[in-house]
Amino acid sequence: MRISAISIPLLVAFALPESLPSQAGMPIMRSVEPASGRIGDVLVITGENLGPESVAALYLTDGKTDVKVPIIEQTATSIRFRIPPEAIPGRLALMVLTRDKPPRLIEEPVKITVEAGTSSSKIPASGNETIRLR
Repeated sequence: MRISAISIPLLVAFALPESLPSQAGMPIMRSVEPASGRIGDVLVITGENLGPESVAALYLTDGKTDVKVPIIEQTATSIRFRIPPEAIPGRLALMVLTRDKPPRLIEEPVKITVEAGTSSSKIPASGNETIRLR
């Protein structure tokens, strides 16, 4: 039996959406400011699909050890987070846990440098407190 030229595109169109994960809601990090910080510092990631409906959790990773990061504020285009006390100094990648079914860990192309020592700056979690910089 021969498959017609119309049958192949129809089979592909109906088969692909179920077999491939959707790219529409894939979290994408474009940048982080500042690019480095110390334990306790607050950094801001910008990108796309970063809201709570797409990103369940945020981690710092060196490829061997993953450290969960406290998220302070989260929107569709940004995530504010604090470098946790468990973070080790060095160059670390950011990784997200998605809300996909099943959830996936995705290492993003954005990296930060965690500097030795603790933060000497006080950056508010809510934006209502006074800011003291180094």
